[in-house]
Amino acid sequence: MTLKLIGVNHKTAPIALREKIAIGRDELADTTRALATTPGITECMIVSTCNRVELVAVVEDNETPVAGFLSRQFGIDATVLGPHLYEYHDHEAVDHLFHVAASLDSMVVGEPQILGQVKEAFAVARAAGTVSTQLEHLLQSAFAAAKKARSETGIGSNSVSIASVAVDLARKIFGSLQGRTVFLVGAGKMSELAARHLVQQGAGAILVSNRTAERARRMAEEIQGAVVPEVIDFAHLYEAASRADIVISSTGAPHPIFRPEHGHAFLHRRRNRPMFFIDIAVPRDVDPEMNKLDGIFVYDIDDLQQVAASHMQERSRQAVDAEALIAAEVERFHQRLRTVSAAPAIVALQKKAEEIRMAEIHRIHSRLGTLTEEQLAAVEALTRGLVNKFLHPPMQALKQAAREGDSARLDALCEEWAVSPDGPGEVPREIVEPKKEEAEKKIRAS
Repeated sequence: MTLKLIGVNHKTAPIALREKIAIGRDELADTTRALATTPGITECMIVSTCNRVELVAVVEDNETPVAGFLSRQFGIDATVLGPHLYEYHDHEAVDHLFHVAASLDSMVVGEPQILGQVKEAFAVARAAGTVSTQLEHLLQSAFAAAKKARSETGIGSNSVSIASVAVDLARKIFGSLQGRTVFLVGAGKMSELAARHLVQQGAGAILVSNRTAERARRMAEEIQGAVVPEVIDFAHLYEAASRADIVISSTGAPHPIFRPEHGHAFLHRRRNRPMFFIDIAVPRDVDPEMNKLDGIFVYDIDDLQQVAASHMQERSRQAVDAEALIAAEVERFHQRLRTVSAAPAIVALQKKAEEIRMAEIHRIHSRLGTLTEEQLAAVEALTRGLVNKFLHPPMQALKQAAREGDSARLDALCEEWAVSPDGPGEVPREIVEPKKEEAEKKIRAS
């Protein structure tokens, strides 16, 4: 297949640009279908997380214009977006996708959420009808490789995520979370993970709010332990926020929900006691202008990279092991893919051999007269067994040439056996001639 992968991530683009092309869960299916209408794309999917937006497409050729989709879709000048884009083709695209699924390209190496996010993107694309056999095979192989990396290396040990890094940052800010009030805004997966870490770190009080009150209540029930979270009606968000020492925000809002005017009100109610915002949403929930207020400190997801760096050092050895495993899985995937290229020649070889087998059975049958059902079954089993045994070496040779990517050898073998590498061709009668007399004797004896 001809594969293209184009995108931006936390390494190539600042959050100010990433949030402009972030695709929400509710928009993902429609955006994927829009990508599929690009001329030359036969299959596609989109991975959109807080740290990356990537277009994965099977294309008719490398000239298919995939890169311009993000500029057109989000109204961003191509000259502004272009320098931040990366583009991979074929083998490199497969390699990158396997690394992403295995969390080897994440801000926090080994974080477990990315595999679920890629699976969700694949499920959305499949439901939208933009995925067929080639991406199906690729993604299932990537998922299997990622699972193998987590189970056979230490990449997933001491589970770390963006949420845990955010809580780690909060702890470092205050030295301890004992007695501190933390406000979780948004009740998605990221907020739930952050809440669990907050409970473990001994937060004094936890407030939870979400646009959907039921989700906030459900999360509060799931995480309660020594601390019973208080659910805040979203309509009272700004009144309650001033009670918090730390606000961790992760909603799906398209625009900031905390702005400078809110910051002034918070500081007034808190009598200028400092307030920290950890914004792990993309697009951002906290207007960066709030950071200019005395007493308000804002950290966004890019700021978390500095905290994540320490986790990267701790996992360096495990990452090396996982890298080696993923490299082997990528090569295995390509070997399987190359083997498929031998399939038409193998089918042609089998087809002509079957034609010769049936012709010989018909010729011998007319000389033997009427055979019983048992005798016919014996003849069928005998001749099929002879043909299969004879075809085994040439078929293995074709597969081996394909696995090694030796197109010259593949063509030579096809020429030797008079078959086309692209489909059915002529098989010389001498392929089965050496076995003919032996077969005839056994048939008569039966």
